[in-house]
Amino acid sequence: MIEVMRHGAFSVNGVGVECRPFPLSFSLREVEGVWKVAAGAAQACEVADLLVAVANDAVAVVSLESNSYLDEEWRTQQPSLIVAELGVPCRVHPLGSWASGTYGLGEELVLMDRDQLPRLLDDTLSPYELTLIDLPSDATPEQLDELALVLGTTGIDEPLLNRLEGSEVWFSGHDDCYVLLETRDPALPAAVLARLLALLAGSALGELTKAPTSRVPEPGSWLAERLIATAPHWIGVLGGVSEELVTIELAALPEPWRLSVPFPKRADLTATLDVRQGTWRIAPAD
Repeated sequence: MIEVMRHGAFSVNGVGVECRPFPLSFSLREVEGVWKVAAGAAQACEVADLLVAVANDAVAVVSLESNSYLDEEWRTQQPSLIVAELGVPCRVHPLGSWASGTYGLGEELVLMDRDQLPRLLDDTLSPYELTLIDLPSDATPEQLDELALVLGTTGIDEPLLNRLEGSEVWFSGHDDCYVLLETRDPALPAAVLARLLALLAGSALGELTKAPTSRVPEPGSWLAERLIATAPHWIGVLGGVSEELVTIELAALPEPWRLSVPFPKRADLTATLDVRQGTWRIAPAD
């Protein structure tokens, strides 16, 4: 069971000027033994435990932008100041001014024990940009400089993790909504897809009941694995919603979903949560 906040990613994001309900999206590809995921909608705090489960001993905050912590010039404070204000134990590795003009990098890396990540991503911090990567806790300053160099010079379509030793997962979250992910763990993509289904169902129940949070069971791994085996790219929207059943209509796409792509005229499959029984089932769409 997970707790889905009423103001989670699916609830606060909309599509277009009409703010139509934001769909579930999931895209997966494998490149040289690394799994690359593009997905939505999820806030970093909504998937933090999944990252912790596969990460190395330590996690580095590579970049962090948030409107929750601003300096006197209305700019996001340095990540180390934010982490310190939240009382999360960490160490700081300065990179210097060379990194400040590099996309996705700041002037420092903030390192913490992986178990501190959920504490960082609590309700106090709402990052609209966040990049994380795991690494061994005994990484040397030279290794951290090398890490930053790789992060700053890897192309968007290149597998980042194949240029690094000792890192298992890279996460980049944008606008409290979009997720980009690389992992060596073949089970993590299915776990992310299952989490998205639970988050979408939970957001629907939250809207229905007006409760601050909704406790929702996640689908078993078999459901997400079946979807991934059927097609690499999916979009999902809410179907029927009641206090007993929540139905999500799912359609396979020929390529990753984009904001301009409407839901197909017909769903391929439906995933249904039985709220009372706490079970999920999947079936061909009617």
